[in-house]
Amino acid sequence: MVLNTIDAGMLAKMFLAGAKNLENKKEWINELNVFPVPDGDTGTNMSMTILSAAKEVAAIENPDMASLAKAISSGSLRGARGNSGVILSQLFRGFAKVIREYDNINVAILASACDKAVETAYKAVMKPKEGTILTVAKGAAKRADDLAVSGEKDLEVFITEVIKEAEAVLAQTPEMLPVLKQAGVVDSGGQGLVEVLKGGLDAFLGKEIDFSMETAPVSVSQTGSIGANIEAQANAEIKFCYCTQFLIMLNKTFNIKQEMDFKEFLSSIGDSIVVVADDEIVKVHVHTNDPGLAMQRALKYGQLTTIIIENMRLERDEKVSDMMEKEMQSASVSDSMTSAEGKKGQVSMEHKDTGFIAVSVGDGINEIFRSLGVDYMIEGGQTMNPSTEDILNAIDKINADNIFIFPNNKNIILAANQASQLTTDKNIIVIPTKTVPQGITAIINYVPDISVEENEAVMTREAGNVATGQVTYAVRDTMIDGKEIHQGDFMGIGDSGILSVGMDLQAVAYEMIEKLMKKDYKLISIYYGDDVEEMQAQKLADKVKAVFADCDIELQFGGQPIYSYIVSAE
Repeated sequence: MVLNTIDAGMLAKMFLAGAKNLENKKEWINELNVFPVPDGDTGTNMSMTILSAAKEVAAIENPDMASLAKAISSGSLRGARGNSGVILSQLFRGFAKVIREYDNINVAILASACDKAVETAYKAVMKPKEGTILTVAKGAAKRADDLAVSGEKDLEVFITEVIKEAEAVLAQTPEMLPVLKQAGVVDSGGQGLVEVLKGGLDAFLGKEIDFSMETAPVSVSQTGSIGANIEAQANAEIKFCYCTQFLIMLNKTFNIKQEMDFKEFLSSIGDSIVVVADDEIVKVHVHTNDPGLAMQRALKYGQLTTIIIENMRLERDEKVSDMMEKEMQSASVSDSMTSAEGKKGQVSMEHKDTGFIAVSVGDGINEIFRSLGVDYMIEGGQTMNPSTEDILNAIDKINADNIFIFPNNKNIILAANQASQLTTDKNIIVIPTKTVPQGITAIINYVPDISVEENEAVMTREAGNVATGQVTYAVRDTMIDGKEIHQGDFMGIGDSGILSVGMDLQAVAYEMIEKLMKKDYKLISIYYGDDVEEMQAQKLADKVKAVFADCDIELQFGGQPIYSYIVSAE
């Protein structure tokens, strides 16, 4: 049967199916990334972006096109992570602007929506690059226009042909970007978009789709009788050592979306999750190896109280478990009675003219930013790009008229810009820092006595004068910049590509620094990560000092994961 129109109910199913298909393919899409580094990759970023919108879509019981368009647009904008996620959210935003005006959509409307999607996404990127997700989207939109002009009415034919064109353009991306051709891959963002479209087509064709999101499998021993075999249950949960419980005394609305986002985060760091919310208090229980991460995220919603952390490897009998539950129940009643008083006692940060937000990772780097006057640090960077909503939440924490944001990663700048555009009550200035050293230099050059505009110009200029190198390890074999790389090799990555490769961490780091250096550089800063001993880092600094005797050498503990060394030269 030929279908010429799509209603809101069908489009919602198609969107959710697209999200599910992308979620299922995210690891494969991650593998398409050119640089074989252990980062939060394209597939992960795109998946988390679309899942943010999917949650809002799934929450609408009887969608009309206007409510569906709003959910798709707002959910993806706030959940956007990384450049690919931000571009995907902008595609959805443009698409939603067109469809929201109709009760049913046909080929002509879909073609118009695709055009608007591409136009919106291109405008969001300062320097659009062909051979990326943008090119794939543009090719699909062009094919949609051609089909509409030709008089095509059958939506199955239309969608199928648009996807074929998207795949054809995707196959050509290695010819547009030499780095893709050298690595032997297509553009990962473009592949992600194709998977979204394919999932949507499956739903349109009536294929059976499991819309539930993947969760960790539960073993039989975890679901058995706890009372009968407490030892077996404890052993089954040994994967996550700490039973962590606390109450959040809310200082802002904790809606369904926030609750789902919080549960999703807890799922990423543990299991046995219980989150029970009322108007004033949220009761939280999670088994995790890092209770600090759970509590840090919870602080976004309010103050913490009745914090209980038990080591389940040491205390695995039923009496302790019962004791924890009774204590939690008692605390819940007590705090319900005193929560109103607790809220009254909260004092917001004193208002000031200018505030600072930096994306950071690692205890040492956090301390450096803190000492430079940064008001709020967003945990993130290479291993996990924070979302637009994460940045908006940080903005909300700062009681200032003007707020400077330092993304400190090229893959976070677009999300920061998007957060800036969504903020109406404060003046947000994004300094486009691509690395942590650039962010540190930018903040050092802030001058309180000059205007916001002058500071923006000075900090942006000075950050651009910093050369950065980072040493990490390869997660797969590949060939980049003429260098053969094997899984497990160390790589020294500069601002414009890979500078050194080898099996010896210290040798790779030194070679990278050598290639970073220019005659006029006077300062080399070395930040060593959580996998490097201080003595080992000192040996590297001593060797650098012996060769570059005219330079000041600063060695500091960064504590960052994944990247053994972060080095700047200026």
